[in-house]
Amino acid sequence: MPESSRVLKRGYSDTPFLPGSKWRIHDSDRPEPPIVLAGSSSTQQVIGSPPNDAMVLFDGSSLDEWQSVRGGEAKWRLSEGNAVSVEGGTGDIRSRQEFGSCQLHIEWSAPTEIKADSQGRGNSGVFLMGLYEIQVLDSYENPTYADGHAGAIYGQFPPLVNAMSPPGQWNVFDIVFEAPEYQSNELVNPATITLFHNGVLAHLRQVMQGPTKHRELASYSTPHGPKGPVVLQDHGDPVRFRNIWIRELDRIAAL
Repeated sequence: MPESSRVLKRGYSDTPFLPGSKWRIHDSDRPEPPIVLAGSSSTQQVIGSPPNDAMVLFDGSSLDEWQSVRGGEAKWRLSEGNAVSVEGGTGDIRSRQEFGSCQLHIEWSAPTEIKADSQGRGNSGVFLMGLYEIQVLDSYENPTYADGHAGAIYGQFPPLVNAMSPPGQWNVFDIVFEAPEYQSNELVNPATITLFHNGVLAHLRQVMQGPTKHRELASYSTPHGPKGPVVLQDHGDPVRFRNIWIRELDRIAAL
């Protein structure tokens, strides 16, 4: 600190308490936020870097952090551009580690070869805790049912917008997932999703109706544990993924 710099007070101890809080306004004893070194954003050509407190699930070098949901090694194919491609018929893959509330970053690209429309075009999915699906689909100039669009909470809520990139280009999902909470097998707090698709808000703390179902109503009737894997879906289409990282969120609200 330069000698000419003034040393100012770092807070107060005589201000009113904030409503519902043990902290005063500008409280000098209130914990400061932890320091995190931010990463960089990706472009179509260059892959960005994660924050320094993130766990990298896939960086293009291997599938060591993944396994088949059927058991054994993940059988998807590493491809150019530090990506991994769905190998149709080999089944979904899941992260070896399990997570609850988290921030998940994942980039994906729909195939350029178009063989069908609606749900038959670049279909896959990202499942939080292996249960709660964010839809992956080529929604670029491709009408389909609203709660099945790219970025939809599948079968429940359409995204606020269609921010889809053209086939072959990279899309970015930045997801904040708040895991549901149970007490004595009774739901206390449902799961919520906040999602940015290519930097555009698609869901804002949307309350989920339960684990994802197809052509059925979702519900929380079957309690589950506090953590589960990230699952990527094999829907038969050669969707590519890259630059997958996750930050576990021990708390959502500020102290």
